[in-house]
Amino acid sequence: MPQIFKVGSFVIYFWSNENNPIEPIHVHVSEGKATSNSTKIWLTSTGNALLCNNNSKISNKMLKNIMRHIEANSDLIIDKWCEQFGEIRYYC
Repeated sequence: MPQIFKVGSFVIYFWSNENNPIEPIHVHVSEGKATSNSTKIWLTSTGNALLCNNNSKISNKMLKNIMRHIEANSDLIIDKWCEQFGEIRYYC
């Protein structure tokens, strides 16, 4: 799981295998380490973060903070996604 960055104790990362065809660009978020029960956040074509699910049950306050970090680092996320997967699609 390629880690992109951390926000406090939360790890923001991709899964190494994002299905075939590749899913639209998104990140997973979990506390401490990668887990299959992670929160999933889509990145839109305008660089906004859009919550897909909150499976790891992050508090609303912390989730808003994490989503602001994701939006602020959207260029980095896009670059890393392209390096990892070689293509990019957006949810919206």
